[in-house]
Amino acid sequence: MRTVKVPLGTRSYSIVIGRRVVDRLGRACMKLGFAPRCAVVTDSQVGPRHAPRALTSLRKSGFEPALLTIPSGETSKCLAQVESLYHELARFRLERRSFIVALGGGVVGDVAGFVAGTYLRGIPFVQVPTTLLAQVDSSVGGKTGVNLPAGKNLVGVFHQPRLVLCDLATLDTLPEREFRAGVAEVIKYGIIRDAAFFAQLETDLDRLLAREEATLGAVVARSCEIKAEVVAQDETESGLRAILNFGHTIGHALEAISGYDRYLHGEAIAIGQVAAARLSVRLAGLAEADCERIRALFARAGLPTDARLTGAEKKSLLKAMQLDKKVSGGRVKFVLAETIGRVRWGVAVPEKAIQEALAD
Repeated sequence: MRTVKVPLGTRSYSIVIGRRVVDRLGRACMKLGFAPRCAVVTDSQVGPRHAPRALTSLRKSGFEPALLTIPSGETSKCLAQVESLYHELARFRLERRSFIVALGGGVVGDVAGFVAGTYLRGIPFVQVPTTLLAQVDSSVGGKTGVNLPAGKNLVGVFHQPRLVLCDLATLDTLPEREFRAGVAEVIKYGIIRDAAFFAQLETDLDRLLAREEATLGAVVARSCEIKAEVVAQDETESGLRAILNFGHTIGHALEAISGYDRYLHGEAIAIGQVAAARLSVRLAGLAEADCERIRALFARAGLPTDARLTGAEKKSLLKAMQLDKKVSGGRVKFVLAETIGRVRWGVAVPEKAIQEALAD
């Protein structure tokens, strides 16, 4: 079992990584001093597999959990679903010392975290991510939110969890496509912050894709360490934290124009990261050889590296990018790589350069 600390003063918390750590959920919540009444928010896919263990652990420690299930998929990241959960929390009479457990992937974590951050002006919550992508990325750092038809994550709040439990056993049943989508966020950490980690991924990729336990645990832990380092320096994304968005400007726009049902998040940001690498060659001095290493690693992971868009789709993509949260003064801002392991953020990229990178 590994533990990673997220040092944020009074909002500091631990990320616990290991097999069957869901069984520790009740005892961990008892140590945090929560009130007995709580809600476990999950989805229709994850609930039948993993909710019984979470509920049993909570009940053994004296908690009174209510199970709230939302439909699986990105379409649940909407204000209508949030309102429905508010009504359920009110029906179960949750109080300010009550808490929410987010049991699921990134959608569940984002929705449950947003609900926790806004219900009664904020109640505690615990993240129990059950996908690789959620374990290495969305469960850590306190970003919560939902989508609007105009774009992804346009409504949200920063609300840090009190604890994150990354149970590697939940990845045993994760569909292959979703596991590979999570690898996209893992690769990102090497590109933006740790060249040695990127090189290790080149060596260990086959073992990671085979879900070898030692490799998987080490990769999840290092990914969380990198994100924790960044979040500790810039909790609310006023500067450095922007590097975590490498590839996301194009990736989020791809998700939006495809109605959130063509690409998984990791697939969209894989395409976005390869395009960002191409832009980096033109605008940030990234070596062509490093750009090819980036493209090749995504391809080896079984992830898409281009989107093959029609002319009309490219226009829609550029329009969607204008709604990105990182747009400033009407200009789309990118994170670009100077070399593998070092990036710069807030780079205004001309539309023509974006079109050329997508054409490549």
